Amino acid sequence: MEYTVSEVLQYVQENDVKFIRLMFCDIFGQVKNLAIMADTLEDAFANGVTFDASAVKGFMNIEESDLFLFPDPSTLAVLPWRPQQGRVVRFLCDIRYPDGTPFEGDGRYILRQAERACLDAGYTCRIGSECEFYLFETDETGRPTRIPQDNAGYLDISPLDQGQNVRRDICLTLERMDIKPESSHHEQGPGQNEIDFEYSGALRAADNLSTVKMVIKTIAANNGLFASFLPKPLGNTSGSGLHINISLEKNGVNIFKSGESGEHSKEAESFIAGVLHRIREITVFLNPLTNSYHRFGHYDAPDFITWSHQNRSQLIRIPAAKEGHIRMELRSSDPSCNPYLAFALLIRAGLDGIRHKRVLCPPSNFNLYTASEEQLKGIDMLPSTLERAVEAARESEFVHSALPRRTIDSFLEVKQDEWNRYLASVDKDKFENDAYFSIV
Repeated sequence: MEYTVSEVLQYVQENDVKFIRLMFCDIFGQVKNLAIMADTLEDAFANGVTFDASAVKGFMNIEESDLFLFPDPSTLAVLPWRPQQGRVVRFLCDIRYPDGTPFEGDGRYILRQAERACLDAGYTCRIGSECEFYLFETDETGRPTRIPQDNAGYLDISPLDQGQNVRRDICLTLERMDIKPESSHHEQGPGQNEIDFEYSGALRAADNLSTVKMVIKTIAANNGLFASFLPKPLGNTSGSGLHINISLEKNGVNIFKSGESGEHSKEAESFIAGVLHRIREITVFLNPLTNSYHRFGHYDAPDFITWSHQNRSQLIRIPAAKEGHIRMELRSSDPSCNPYLAFALLIRAGLDGIRHKRVLCPPSNFNLYTASEEQLKGIDMLPSTLERAVEAARESEFVHSALPRRTIDSFLEVKQDEWNRYLASVDKDKFENDAYFSIV
């Protein structure tokens, strides 16, 4: 439901709301928050709530540290796991400078700008995500282990699948927060799960995904488990991907549709071609950890820059679907990314393809994991390490036209430092465990 400020204030008064959580994402996609009391909410809508932005990595320096959170009333949601007496609600926030201008590093602002560019070009973008994650046991002190909750496989049922009750709790909680899961199931890896979500506008999809990750971790913890979105938490089994499904509407009609000849519209083909053309340059924002690159080339995670229909070995595939529901599915991204930056870059890459009328290359209608050297000859590949992904983004005119310079510099500086520390570490598994496992 889309609430107005007056409706929110009335809801808070009538429903025993005592605490307000103001949430936002840093440039790396980590959810941050501060709490205010309910009787200060009206002032927060009018004047914002200040926080120390120099303490948020990638935001500001200590000489100019103040930024303000402005709650978006349309994102009101009760936190169902908190007490029903003295309720707690959350808002996602826009971030502004003291003079009221938008903070250019705010992911919601960046994605709004991309959505506006899409609308200006005559299109409406719809995004749906498929989020994979692992459930691990915790030790006697509550710390996460690398022991999977179960040893089940793809689409297994109870008693092999021990995650069904946790997924049920997650889905019911999300429904109460007005987020609509479409399906959930056990994935291929031991303790690995997936929840898929209905399509929505790009900003709502990113808002929902940041909320979903928080809910999954919270419900898992309430069940004595640890939920991990690390792309490759276990060495010899499936990694966790974030499959991003994108469709475009023009004059209310999905342009990702087949005509009688089975051909896609030229605009849809150019959109796909645009993403393929820019994918190397934006990979660091889709796969931001050293650990992300262990996933490529194995267990349905692509490393070649190709596309096809239905074929799950491809970077982009066009899944089988009813007319009107056809879309492109990007399969390289992983759930450690910042969804606001990821979605914004993908939209702009696709629009760049349409603007330049890029011609889509022929589909690769073969299994890339078993393909011969002759079949793979001449096919470009994704960056194989975080370092190469950083280099591709740093040299990209497209990335610098799509994101604020400060955000790019801050993001790439941190990622370069992570790569340097990874390279210097004697025990690289320990580095990734210490740097990522308990955080992602």
